[in-house]
Amino acid sequence: MDKSKVHALISLLDDPSEVVFCSVEEELLKEEVEIVDELEKAWEDSHNDMFQRRVENIIHHLQIKDVKSLMAKWINEGGKDLFYGAFLVAKYRYPDLNFEELNEKVNRIRRDVWLELNNHLTSLEKVRIINHILFDLNKFARNSSNFFAPQNSYINDVLDSKKGNPISLSILYSVIAQRLGLPVYGVNLPKNFILCYLDENIVQETGNEDVDRVMFYINPVNKGAILGRKEIEYFIKQQKLKEQSSYFNPCSNIEIIKRVLFNLIYAYENQGDEEKMLEIKELMKLFN
Repeated sequence: MDKSKVHALISLLDDPSEVVFCSVEEELLKEEVEIVDELEKAWEDSHNDMFQRRVENIIHHLQIKDVKSLMAKWINEGGKDLFYGAFLVAKYRYPDLNFEELNEKVNRIRRDVWLELNNHLTSLEKVRIINHILFDLNKFARNSSNFFAPQNSYINDVLDSKKGNPISLSILYSVIAQRLGLPVYGVNLPKNFILCYLDENIVQETGNEDVDRVMFYINPVNKGAILGRKEIEYFIKQQKLKEQSSYFNPCSNIEIIKRVLFNLIYAYENQGDEEKMLEIKELMKLFN
């Protein structure tokens, strides 16, 4: 960042000429998000409404550009860390969100579960412990009173309010389980989102990656209720959906974050917030 150049450009933001402003804005938007500090200082020092509005708009666009860049990198690297992907979605809405602080909140819950686990427990017993810590002690639950609210899709809001939707609760659940070495993964079931617990020994014993490895399913939005394949089949039939293998098998982290963004598009459309809806659609384009 060339500070002198940035300062010179910022000083021109109160120019009444639309031509000058558009030229200055274009140059500032070429810069990285690091110039936001300089823009915020200028905003604080000014009493010009037009100048402040212009600065706010530039800051917002720089922050969105930053999230898009980080999200594109996450996708290109295979979306390995699901929690980081969820963090990036939240960073769109909360640009100053700190990853380490958010991550520590999840690790505190993970530690509480870890203290209750031992190697002699069955898979079902381990899941019951996660359920107890998450739903009985921490009181995480579906936000039934405001189910379609955007905050249900932002992982920081979910951690703070203890309220979420099927996918956000599933993300939190699977992240905690995987950090404990448990094979719990998302299943992209339409009109719901659930988790599956895999038997990884089957692949080790047979060497066949295509074999059905799912031991059972978990429904985090219903306090971690355990489901079998027949219940999933019944749900699919009830919803008049055509059965697909993807409704029974684990999906990628990238697919999970895409689903979060789809939920946000619907939430903002439902609220009549076209600006945020279009911005989320821009993020969605990264996944195509």
